[in-house]
Amino acid sequence: MDYSHRIEELDYLRGFALLGIVLVNILPLLELGMPKAGSLDAAYWRFLYLFVEGRFYTIFTFLFGVGFSIFMTRANQKGMNGGVLFLRRIVALFLFGLVHVKFHPGEALTVYAVCGLLLLPFYKVNKVMNLFLGLLMFIIFSVFSFKLFMVIPIMLLGISAGQFRLFEKLFEKKKGIAVFTGIMFVLSIAGLLYQYQYAPFIIEDRLYMEFVRIGIIIGPIVSAFYVGVLVLLLQYRFIQKWLSPLKSYGRMALTNYMMQTVIILVVGNQLHLIGNISCIHSFLICLIIYVIQLSFSVLWLRYYHYGPLEWIWRVITYLQIPPLRKQMNAHGDRLSRE
Repeated sequence: MDYSHRIEELDYLRGFALLGIVLVNILPLLELGMPKAGSLDAAYWRFLYLFVEGRFYTIFTFLFGVGFSIFMTRANQKGMNGGVLFLRRIVALFLFGLVHVKFHPGEALTVYAVCGLLLLPFYKVNKVMNLFLGLLMFIIFSVFSFKLFMVIPIMLLGISAGQFRLFEKLFEKKKGIAVFTGIMFVLSIAGLLYQYQYAPFIIEDRLYMEFVRIGIIIGPIVSAFYVGVLVLLLQYRFIQKWLSPLKSYGRMALTNYMMQTVIILVVGNQLHLIGNISCIHSFLICLIIYVIQLSFSVLWLRYYHYGPLEWIWRVITYLQIPPLRKQMNAHGDRLSRE
């Protein structure tokens, strides 16, 4: 199994996941209250809980599991101690999370670090067994709506996907991916229609909890559909080129994830937005964040190998200081490969 090349589709998917995550995270960060019944805000809130909440976070979690498997495989192929490297990587992630959680109580990094540590032994477990255990836990936790616990089975399914080399030679798997995406589309439509029946038009409505519970159950199905569609689109060169900023965004996922919080809180405090704007206004802020971060990511990676926090993460993991800046010739062209 050769992971010597970078699997670019994973970067696109990480960037795509970040686009959705900020739409949900901005609400508690700016302390936005529940929307009034019948308002545009209420409609947007229902949209978020139907198509965004739990959908993009699930993708991010799954990709963490895939990255876990790839990281361990690459380390072992190079004759390194993958377990030790991963432990240092997890400790660094936990430290990033400890800083982040002081400003964003709902952040994911500390949770990922703990779950990654718990799942470390599963890297050596048979891929079929990991798939079975992941699906079994996923079904049990989703039925009982244990949202926090869902991280473990979804991450384990990501590890299994890495073991099955699911994201290698995707063009050759195009037909299978299309069939899978079609099935997920049908299931997603059925699930969303069922969930919408419980959509509360008054947030305090007794239907609210059932609406959210159903959303937790069908969330990973909708996430799988999103992933399938994007992977299929990325098999076309012009789509890859058109969405290339998303790839840069995903390559700097750690930096951009934490910077989303910084931007929201700084802007929120300086402009006195906290608790004083509507949900729709939060969406407009997210659009501005997209423009800033996508542009910054493309520009940064033109001159540097890694994102700022990704470089620090790598230093702690390998206990070495890799070159950060790319070498340029007199005309400003890159001499080193990305």
